Amino acid sequence: METLECVNMLTYVQQVDFIHSFHFPEKDMKNLKGKTVIVTGGGGGIGGATSRRFAAEGAKVAVFDMNLDSAQKVAEQINTAGGTAAAFRCDITDRSQVDAAVAATESQLGAIDVLVNNAGWDIFKPFTKTVPAEWDKLIAINLTGALHMHHAVLPGMVARGAGRIVNVASDAARGGSSGEAVYAACKGGLVALSKTLAREHARHNITVNVVCPGPTDTALLAGFAEGAANPEKLMDAFKKAIPLGRLGQPDDLAGAIAFFGSDDAAFITGQVVSVSGGLTMHG
Repeated sequence: METLECVNMLTYVQQVDFIHSFHFPEKDMKNLKGKTVIVTGGGGGIGGATSRRFAAEGAKVAVFDMNLDSAQKVAEQINTAGGTAAAFRCDITDRSQVDAAVAATESQLGAIDVLVNNAGWDIFKPFTKTVPAEWDKLIAINLTGALHMHHAVLPGMVARGAGRIVNVASDAARGGSSGEAVYAACKGGLVALSKTLAREHARHNITVNVVCPGPTDTALLAGFAEGAANPEKLMDAFKKAIPLGRLGQPDDLAGAIAFFGSDDAAFITGQVVSVSGGLTMHG
C-alpha cells in the first residue's frame, strides 16, 4: 500500500513538473508579425475588416482598392492604431495597374508573403435578364482580376519558396444562388483555380485556400436588398434562414481569412470553408 502511494505521489510530482515547464503559445496567430499582406478590395467591408485584422496581428498591409479614398481611410485607421499600412489605387481588371501596385508594395513594404483576393462585384438579375456587357464586367472583376493578382504575385513567392494565398469566393459557388448566375460561375471558377494552384505550388511551400462568405452585412448585400420589392422582409428572411440567427459581419470573415494567411494553417491547402452561420454545411 505504501509503495503504491509512493508511486502515485511520484506520478503526481512528475505531472506538476511537466505543467510548470510547459509554455503555452502566444494568442496571436502564428508568424504574421512583419509579414507583407496584400488585400484587394481592401477599402470595403470585408476587405477593410481583413486589413485591420492582419495589421492587428503585426503584419504590414497593402490596401488595394479602385477607390483610393476608401483604401486610404482604412490605411489611416491602421496607422493611427499603431500598425503599418499603405493604400494603393488598383483596378484589378487592368494588368498594368496590378503590376504597378505590386511593385510599389514591394518597394514600400517588402516582398509579398500573403495575398488576399477579396475584391468582387455583383448584380442581381435572373440570368435571362442579363446582357453580355454585364457578363464581361462580372468576369473581369471576379475572375480575371484574381488571375491577374495570382500571376503577378506567385513568381515572387515561388522564388522565395513560401507564400499564402487566400481567395474570397462565395457560397453561391457551392450551392448556387438565384439572381447570381454569372457571379456564381466566376466564384466557382475561383474555387477550381485555387485547388489547381494549391496542387501546382505545394512543392514551393505555397498554400492556396478559399473562404466563402454567406450573407454578410456589406454594401454589396445592401445593394441586393434595395432591388427587392420589400427589402426589410428580404433581410428578415436571410436571418431566419441562417441557423445562428443573424447576418454575417465583416469581422466574422476576417478571422478565417487571417487564419489561412498564418502559419497556423501551414498544413492546410486546397480547402474551402464557408463562413455563413451554418446556412451551408458542405462536407
